[in-house]
Amino acid sequence: MKMNGAQAVLESLRKEGVKVVFGYPGGAVLDLYDAIYTEKFPHILVRHEQGAAHAADGYARATGEVGVCLATSGPGGTNLVTGIATAYMDSIPLVAITGQVGNPYIGKDSFQEADICGITTPITKHNYLVKAAKDLPQVLKEAFFIARTGRPGPVTVDIAKDVFTQELDYAYPEEVYLKGYAADFSGDPSEVERAAKAVAEATRPLMILGGGVTLAGVADDVREILDGTGMPVVTTLMGIGCVPNARENFLGMAGMHGTYAANMAIQTCDLLIAVGMRFDDRVTSCVAGFAPRARIVHFEVDPVEVNKNVVADCRVLGDLRWSLPLFKERLRTLGVDFRTRFSKWSRSTVEMNREKPLSYRKIAGCIMPQQIVEMVSKLADDDAIIVTDVGQHQMWTAQYYDAKEPRRFLTSGGLGTMGYGLPAAIGAKVARPAQQVILFTGDGSIMMNCQEMATAADNGIAVKIIVVHNRVLGMVTQWQRMFYNKHYAETLLPGRTDFVKLAEAMGIKALRIDDPARLETDLKAALASEEPMLLDVVVPGNVDVLPMVPGGRSLDEMVLESE
Repeated sequence: MKMNGAQAVLESLRKEGVKVVFGYPGGAVLDLYDAIYTEKFPHILVRHEQGAAHAADGYARATGEVGVCLATSGPGGTNLVTGIATAYMDSIPLVAITGQVGNPYIGKDSFQEADICGITTPITKHNYLVKAAKDLPQVLKEAFFIARTGRPGPVTVDIAKDVFTQELDYAYPEEVYLKGYAADFSGDPSEVERAAKAVAEATRPLMILGGGVTLAGVADDVREILDGTGMPVVTTLMGIGCVPNARENFLGMAGMHGTYAANMAIQTCDLLIAVGMRFDDRVTSCVAGFAPRARIVHFEVDPVEVNKNVVADCRVLGDLRWSLPLFKERLRTLGVDFRTRFSKWSRSTVEMNREKPLSYRKIAGCIMPQQIVEMVSKLADDDAIIVTDVGQHQMWTAQYYDAKEPRRFLTSGGLGTMGYGLPAAIGAKVARPAQQVILFTGDGSIMMNCQEMATAADNGIAVKIIVVHNRVLGMVTQWQRMFYNKHYAETLLPGRTDFVKLAEAMGIKALRIDDPARLETDLKAALASEEPMLLDVVVPGNVDVLPMVPGGRSLDEMVLESE
């Protein structure tokens, strides 16, 4: 079938099941955008290329499908970089398509030329520079294959401008063969056998769940294992939603701002079963003091992550969709009454949660930030998708919101990207229009990509934006308060920006809430609205996220109360 390169790109996206792309046009991609116009390919115009990358990321996290973003050459491509790096750190499947200057001008410092492949090499699974239209079908097939298989991640496809107008005989490959990279991520059954044996030998086992459980779609397998064994369980930030708060023996999130019970269980268990997590420093804190009494079993698809930060006594290398069902079956055939065996240990961990639960002090006449999250958790639909920016509000949401299922809590974990939240929420709402999508952001974070309110307004994307407005860069001021003698260097926000007027100027209804008596009523009305809406909620500026493990300390050295 004869077509030009621009048509071949769109046809390849259709073959991959892409329902919508997020992008921003420019000179190097004008021919592609002309094809988008002619063929009426679904496209959301963002207001900044970074917003396109984050929106595609939010779409991917909400659905499990590959998100797609488009940008022009030079600054268009470089503006995608933060979003690509965000997806890379959290293993999110993304294909970023960028335009490049025409073939005769590559390497000559031409107008709006940037080596986007070179720039993104450290933050992508792979990338391509396409100089001939005939290569497009194969390259795009490979890009989606790489992005979604194994440990997911972003792939950049950079296309020279003249490729979009070149003609080709279009044929899309049915299969991909890449030397050294295959779709079979099954492993060695003997490793599963050793993991099951370790459980049979343990008396105080603990399971810790990471983002890989969500990415692989194996939360049900995990829950069946927990049902069968009765062992306690914790999550990382990225694992939130794999088990609901109300589940038996769930102790909450572990790590720097984890619960007392979760962190103490890690420090006292004799077997730690890590599933789909990479032992990030925000989880382990001081590695030398992490889980000092425990043997470590590590279920992981990426061999690079095994023994990188924490040495595993037993690794189970392979896709969780292969390893966990086998692990579940092996535990069952051992014939051990695990629930009885672990009951005393499980009760003791649950008791730690009762003795020292998450709590916060209240200030008379003020709305507390934790109170906002608790109220939204009470009022939101069970299938609501919660998105956060990065800062104190992110941790309060992780602590106090009850995400009952995977893909209901979207946040930038590894890179910690302020400005992620609003475009990611837009992407999630485009992906799941029937579900509530609620963004928690701060008065610092919202300004990083506030222009995307115009995207939400112009496209009728009914995200609910809750600004936790404390007039400070909250997480940084907390550290300055605790460790820098209250030297609030460039972290105090005067509060002169009127977020209600800003939202209204971009076409979004908005409301300021500063009266605790109005909080529930106004939140309820906002969540019931079928339009995008911003709530500017005023809170005190001197509230700390607690518990907190100071840098370099072990997890059992938590700060539980503020001064």
